[in-house]
Amino acid sequence: MTVLDDRIEMADSSGEHTLDMMFEWVETMPVPEGYKVEIVGGNIFMAPQRDTHWDITLDIVEQLRAKYPRKRVKSDVRVDYPGHLNGFASDVTVMAEGAAKNSKGLWRYEDVEFVAEVICRKTGANEYGPKKDAYAAAVRVHLIVDPYSGCWHLHTKPKDGEYRGELSLDFGDEADLTGTVVGLVLKTGDFPRD
Repeated sequence: MTVLDDRIEMADSSGEHTLDMMFEWVETMPVPEGYKVEIVGGNIFMAPQRDTHWDITLDIVEQLRAKYPRKRVKSDVRVDYPGHLNGFASDVTVMAEGAAKNSKGLWRYEDVEFVAEVICRKTGANEYGPKKDAYAAAVRVHLIVDPYSGCWHLHTKPKDGEYRGELSLDFGDEADLTGTVVGLVLKTGDFPRD
């Protein structure tokens, strides 16, 4: 019996899974190089990372770096969000000034000020559905960038687990975040399309 078999047997016997347990399973899985793994609503998702995805992510990070120090801007770092077993590795995350990791060495969702997600065809439904809902319970500013439609979607003013402010525009239109905690304008004209 392997360590993974032992963990699966323990989880099956108690009926309770935890994010830590599930991420331990992921660490023992043969995840192909270039794939991102997240846990959304207790389900493990793997999505290939493409050049377009990386180019948009890097563009956003570089623009944020004009205002934020490197230590506050994260990419593909696990943060556990509200809801049932939500462990996301957001494409871009901005942490609040003075944010500190919890006792398990993870960043706390309470310290996340901004999240940007770039749509992947295989997991796009998560971005528009359960992940957006989880972010609405925790994050003040959420940006979804969709290279397939050539649009971006800004979600602000969270209240009672949903975003009250929503704006969708095309690549090329600036994402004005000056009225939010982010406090800057993101240029989208160089975002590539798929």
